[in-house]
Amino acid sequence: MLLEFIALYLVMSVALGLYASRKVSSTEDYVSAGRSLPLAVVMAMVFATWFGAETVLGIPATFMADDLGGLISDPFGTTLCLIFFGLFLARPLYRMHLLTIGDYYRSRYNRPIEMSVSLAIAASYLGWVSAQVVALGLVFSVLTEGVITMEQGILLGTFIVTLYTLFGGMWSVALTTSFQMVVIVLGLLWIGWLVSDLTGGVAPVIEHARAADKFNFWPEWEWAAIITFVAGLLTMALGSMPQQDIFQRANTAKNENIAVWGTVLGGVIYFVFAAVPMFLAYSANVIDPQMTTELMAKDPQEILPSLILNHLPLYAQVIFYGALLSVIMSTASGTMLAPSVTISENIIKEMLPEDYLNDRQFLWMTRAVVVVFAILVAFYALYSLEQSTSIHHMVENAYKVTMVMALAPLLAGIYWKKTSSFGVGLGLIVGVSVWIVSEWLWADAVVPPHFSGFLAATACLIAGSLFRPATR
Repeated sequence: MLLEFIALYLVMSVALGLYASRKVSSTEDYVSAGRSLPLAVVMAMVFATWFGAETVLGIPATFMADDLGGLISDPFGTTLCLIFFGLFLARPLYRMHLLTIGDYYRSRYNRPIEMSVSLAIAASYLGWVSAQVVALGLVFSVLTEGVITMEQGILLGTFIVTLYTLFGGMWSVALTTSFQMVVIVLGLLWIGWLVSDLTGGVAPVIEHARAADKFNFWPEWEWAAIITFVAGLLTMALGSMPQQDIFQRANTAKNENIAVWGTVLGGVIYFVFAAVPMFLAYSANVIDPQMTTELMAKDPQEILPSLILNHLPLYAQVIFYGALLSVIMSTASGTMLAPSVTISENIIKEMLPEDYLNDRQFLWMTRAVVVVFAILVAFYALYSLEQSTSIHHMVENAYKVTMVMALAPLLAGIYWKKTSSFGVGLGLIVGVSVWIVSEWLWADAVVPPHFSGFLAATACLIAGSLFRPATR
């Protein structure tokens, strides 16, 4: 019965996404939904895109294993990223009327920088999207009690998400997200109410966590711990700002004020609501300590799905897994589209003669790239599964490359007129070199390798721009 309801939900989501393809008549429709969406929809897309598998499965597992301080990157860093983007980047980027964030680097600098940074941005999505399809594989495996293996579930999940993203683009994301956000919010709040009945309320769960010292947040007052803590925060808070998915959602707004506040409010809602799956998962310590102990040793990410499957009635299971699938698919669809558009617009198109493709041909090329990227996602997800990489760490690792290569050129280009192509190019060469060498020789250094690369890139950008400043 549960599987039948879940199958029906998946069919409805795919149908809604395919219906959205009727609104796509141009590349701008496919990428930015015609820049016509109201505040509520923009806010919903920002929230639902970032409220993904790592929020429902990865964050609770990390909290249970590493205490509150283990969440410094997500949700703390992630929330700051969305707020910072809305306040400092959404308005100037919206006014430029760009198709992708990669277009900014061409407009402000030159084509080599555009292609280099766009490739880095696209590559960063591989880990994030793969984390979502790994989560889909986990859900399908748990629901079928292993009849569908994790590997088969990953392939099935990739196919489903690709199918309804492929034709409708951002219109598919907008329509399905609006529907899925209702399921996410109402579903998880309802499940929280049912679970609190089993625990005797919210207070016993909080007290259990407090007694177990799970609310330890600040690092030990020693150099290495503080640097690791700050680097984890800044990697997500700053490194994920130059991303196509955030830009794309802000860019769908019908005016710049909606672009700003849709992003900021979406980030605030994300932070508040991230506490719900943490409460649900930790409740397992009160409801079924034996199961929790066993799964902590095996895979903490399975605690929440197993709690729901073993201790709540069928209708609650339907609600939870409907909400969980909504969470994962809303994130996966948006993050599948973002890198595909970036690769098409800022890499492939730049390699072709000018006006080689008309708008319709470019639209179909973008759809072809969606399929190719989906295949890469499936392979990377299977590899990560083999390496036992957690969903939370897959998402954390995704933003290292953008922090090194994309962040400083974006912020400096907007807020410092002297920033030049020479300075940015020098920063990219030195920053990436320092990062790679540090990963090779000092991977366990106090200062993380990608952070060393970012600092080197920023210093060289400033020095190069002072030596040879921009002339315009």
